[in-house]
This record gives sequence, structure tokens and C-alpha cells, in this order.
Amino acid sequence: MFDLLIQNANLPDGRKGQDIAIRGGTIAAIESGITAPAREVIDATGRLVSPPFIDPHFHLDATLSLGLPRMNRSGTLLEGIALWGELRPTLTREALVGRALKYIDLAVTQGMGAIRTHVDTSDPRLVTVEAMLEVKDLVKDYLDLQTVAFPQDGLFRAKDGLASLTRALDMGVDIVGGIPHFERTMEEGRQSVETLCRLAADRGLPVDMHCDETDDPLSRHVETLAAETIRHGLQGRVAGSHLTSMHSMDNYYVSKLIPLMAEARMNVIPNPLINIMLQGRHDSYPRRRGMTRVRELMAAGLNVSFGHDCVMDPWYAMGSGDMLEVGHMAVHVAQMGSLEEKTAIFQALTVNSARTLGLQGYGLARGNHADLVILQARDPAEAIRLKAVKLMVIRRGRVIARTAPRLAQVLIAGRESVIDPAQGFAPDY
Repeated sequence: MFDLLIQNANLPDGRKGQDIAIRGGTIAAIESGITAPAREVIDATGRLVSPPFIDPHFHLDATLSLGLPRMNRSGTLLEGIALWGELRPTLTREALVGRALKYIDLAVTQGMGAIRTHVDTSDPRLVTVEAMLEVKDLVKDYLDLQTVAFPQDGLFRAKDGLASLTRALDMGVDIVGGIPHFERTMEEGRQSVETLCRLAADRGLPVDMHCDETDDPLSRHVETLAAETIRHGLQGRVAGSHLTSMHSMDNYYVSKLIPLMAEARMNVIPNPLINIMLQGRHDSYPRRRGMTRVRELMAAGLNVSFGHDCVMDPWYAMGSGDMLEVGHMAVHVAQMGSLEEKTAIFQALTVNSARTLGLQGYGLARGNHADLVILQARDPAEAIRLKAVKLMVIRRGRVIARTAPRLAQVLIAGRESVIDPAQGFAPDY
């Protein structure tokens, strides 16, 4: 007997009418027409059933701090960093834990299964590190949380920046982070990349750097990051986040850069919501949107995943914890509107992001964790278009969140009807 049987599911790879049998928290079978009994049966009624969404780039220590100590009036990255610097001395472990848990509860209802959070190490108190490690332990039964030691004020620019980051790693932070474009000079930025990659190699840790989050086409630290990845044998274990300067680089240079990144097997993490909000602030018109070259990077075989980055903090006053909102924006900004491209973007929110995090047992396959999301949509393209409701979120075979379907009652000229946005409006591809 199975613990749970999900019937009549559509899968992201295009298979329809599939049954998913779950036993002992793992997927026991995926096929059509499973007849064995189960303790619980859920009829997906032709809805999309997906592995959980994964956020490979977030700032959990800053989330839900909007307005503290004041609002970001210019809307720029630099004012956001300055605001965070003002808030940092007042941070307490209790407040950090409380806001993070509140956000994670929201994210879980949106189908989130894992988050990689960057944790500021520029305050030598490392209260942010203590708080996020506590959160990681508190949520381990329902969400996988990875932590990145992130020197927000710059590894060399901040006093004792390297020492604080190293202490954070000693405390149990998982990943080495950096922000080379925020160092005082290009040379110090280059040196920070070299230092951090060497540190990661010595400790056997992955790397995830905020890299070239700027409109300056001459900010080329991603080149150094790719070269150091190869030098230290870190291929496949390094992520370059943001990479917005690639939007402004000339095509000849990029034609050399992307093959180098591919040789390094670099993971690439654009953050569509925040990238288009913060970039181009010094432009009049035409105004650059600042997201990196998603289509070209995917075509070169790089693993591209998308991050939410921020929700209601000094950098971004919006956000919902819904990775489909991120994908919806990516479709527009990257101009990836075909069925195949929207499917690729859905994969970037799920499978690709899981690969970036190195998650084991992830995905819709026999023997993997029974971590699933049932969506009010028929396929990935429709899920992104509608930013579909996550009807059920399942973790290790147990339903941990439910949301009622989105339905509208229409009263027109004495005629009543109920509209399900996921039925009857999408073409049969």
C-alpha cells in the first residue's frame, strides 16, 4: 500500500495523465493507471504537478525590513547598501529570526522547497550569522536553507572583512560569497575574487558571488571568477549572481567571455525583479534594464537559474515569495515568449536552481524525495502566465500547505458563471 497517490497529473516534461505513488516520503512510481491502494488519494484533475520551486539567491537577513530606518528614496543599489549600513547596528537576533520565519512561512505556501540566502558578515558581531543558522535549524523539516558568507561592505573595504567572513565559515556557514565590484578599486575587486576562491578551495566549499551588479561594461570580475574557478578546480561549484554588466558589454568581449564561463561550468543567477528595478538609474533614455544575457548563456550550455533576491527590504519594496512572479518578469525582460522559452524559464525556477544548490534527491523520478507542488495550471507556460495558485505543497509525502483555487463569479445581464483562469483560455499546443 502507498501512503499517498496523486492521480491524473500533468508533468513539466509534457507527460499527461500520470499517477505519482509515494511511500515512506519518497516517490515509489510515476506512470499512468496505478491501481494499487493508498491511504490517501489526491486527484490532480489534469493540473500541473511540479517539483518545488527553489530560490538560489535571497537575503533572508534583510527581508521584511522595509522602512527601517527609512525608505530608499532614490531607488538605487547604493542607497540600499547605505540604508542597510544604518540599520545593521540595531539588528537583534530575535528580530532577524522572527522576520525570516515569517517570510519562510509565506514562501512555503508559494511552493518553495529550498532557499540559498546571503548573510551579511560585515558586522563583526555576526548577529546575522547567528540568527540565520538558528533559522536553518528551525525550518529544516520543511525547507532546505543554505547560507552564504557575504561581505556586504566589501572584503577589503570593510574593516576586518576577511576575518569576519572566515569566522562566519567557522561557525558553519556553507558557502563563500563576495562582492568584488563594491571594493574600492578594480584591482582590489580582482584580489578579492582570488582570495575568496583560494579560501573556498582550501576549505572544500562552493562559491557564490554578487558579481558585476552594475551598468559599467568595464566591470569584468566575472572573467576573473571564471579563471579562478578553473585554476582551483572548482568547476560546477561556483555561481555568479546578477552579472548585470554583461547587459552593457560589447558583443566581441562577450563572445570571449561566455565560452570561458562555460569552461568553468559556472552557475549563473540573474535576479529579474531586482535587476530591472535597480539598474539603469543613471540613464535618461534609452534606459537600460540591466538583466544579464539569459538566452545566450542558456544557449552556451550554462546552468541558469533565477533568484527572487529581495522582498520588502532597503533594496526592493515589493515581492511576494512567489518564484512564478520572478519567472513572469524574466519572460518579459529577456523577451523569451515562445512555448519552448517559457518552459526553459520554468525549469530555471526548479530543476536548474536545484542543480545550482547541489540538492540531492530532487525532482520527479522514482526514488527521489516526494516533494511536490500541485498548481492551478495545466503546463509550465500557463503556470508562468497566470502566476498560478499553488493548490497543495507536499514535503516528503505530506501536505504542508493548501490554498484555495482562484475562481471568479461573473454576474452579467442576469447570467451567472464561474471562471477558472486555468481552464478554457490556454491554447492546445
